[in-house]
Amino acid sequence: MIHIILGTKAQLIKMAPVMKELADRNIGYNFIFTGQHKETIKELMEVFKLKPPGYTLYDGADITKISRMFFWIFKCLWQTVENKKIIFTNEKGIVLIHGDTVSTILGALMAKINGLKISYVEAGLRSFNLLNPFPEEIVRRITSRLADYHFCPGDFAFENSRKYKGKIINTKENTLLDSLKLVLEDEERILVNVPEENYCLVSLHRFENIFNKARFSRILETVKKISGEIKVLFILHKPTKQKLAEYGFFAELENNLNIELRPRYDYFQFIKLLKNSDFIITDGGSNQEESYYLGKPCLIMRKTTERKEGLGKNAVVSGYDRKIISNFIADYRKHKLIPTGFDVSPSKIIVDYVEKLN
Repeated sequence: MIHIILGTKAQLIKMAPVMKELADRNIGYNFIFTGQHKETIKELMEVFKLKPPGYTLYDGADITKISRMFFWIFKCLWQTVENKKIIFTNEKGIVLIHGDTVSTILGALMAKINGLKISYVEAGLRSFNLLNPFPEEIVRRITSRLADYHFCPGDFAFENSRKYKGKIINTKENTLLDSLKLVLEDEERILVNVPEENYCLVSLHRFENIFNKARFSRILETVKKISGEIKVLFILHKPTKQKLAEYGFFAELENNLNIELRPRYDYFQFIKLLKNSDFIITDGGSNQEESYYLGKPCLIMRKTTERKEGLGKNAVVSGYDRKIISNFIADYRKHKLIPTGFDVSPSKIIVDYVEKLN
């Protein structure tokens, strides 16, 4: 049996094409949902047309606070011991986990507790800085040590994984490429309000940005400056919205006539907005990859990134440096690329391999 353990929106987006490939080949899989981001999962299951989880470990509110996270981890691990025959359908096999969230390492621990082999999708990405991004870099390093199979999205990740035990497989690109294919195939039927004028898309949600009031304030100053030149669509992730209100920043953005605060969208809608934008300002690794595949200029609001897609081409790491930010804004058009080819399918490479293990 193939067991798939996921807990966040980003994980499901990147694993959806793998799950669809399994279903297309009539290969059964057991989807175990950790419940880390419950509020976004149902809509994603619908837009990707996936079957619902076979088991949900946690059915409470989204895990957006550190204090709640410890309770959630304990509850999930306790169930792993208490209800393992139900969770894993009393079958051996392999466990597919993904990425760099707490659900990633939780899934790896669940597999180890039950004596199952770990297949780590998106293995080998590194920033080589334990605290940037935090805790993602730490999660990746620990998970790589636990994994039996490493599915690496490209040569950089493949080389980083060579020092670990287990089998290393190069999927050439990230499975996100396959997710984008699914969106572009359905683009004409995606309903979302795309502005007629040129616009910049802003998506910020990372811990190191929104939980640091001074840094968050400086980033918002950049956003307000950009709004003087071009319309801004500011996507309100739930924790971002909470911090904007807590710090007293919300009203100023809301009253800016050239900044439009938009709700969080489903994946298909967001990608349509990204595809039609002039450029994106983001702190998300997935957004960095998406903008590269779509050829969109991308300003990354981070000190460093563990991903290589687009660096030196369409993507610029700001390092929170005002000069770098100003230079990008003044000349973002030079970072525009021709969209990448879609001639490889990382999801098919993964399923080809796990089908032999199953």
